[in-house]
Amino acid sequence: MKNHLATITIMVTDRQSNAQEVQKILTENGHMIMARLGVNPQRQCIDHCTGFITVAVEGTLKEIKGLTKKLDKLYGIVAKNCIITK
Repeated sequence: MKNHLATITIMVTDRQSNAQEVQKILTENGHMIMARLGVNPQRQCIDHCTGFITVAVEGTLKEIKGLTKKLDKLYGIVAKNCIITK
């Protein structure tokens, strides 16, 4: 199967409540992840903060779409991918 490069951008609403499950899924799929960047758009936020995570991944279309779907199904999470085909 052909591998593709992609980014998956994840919006995590209420980081304090939802980050643990996102982290679990990312850890389970760590073999695909090449880089990860977390952004805190609400720098002064204390409670119920939104966060963005972008991961650069390499994998088959099935793996990339599966990871995106698994993340996007979580409550309070929006995940979108951008797949680059050579």
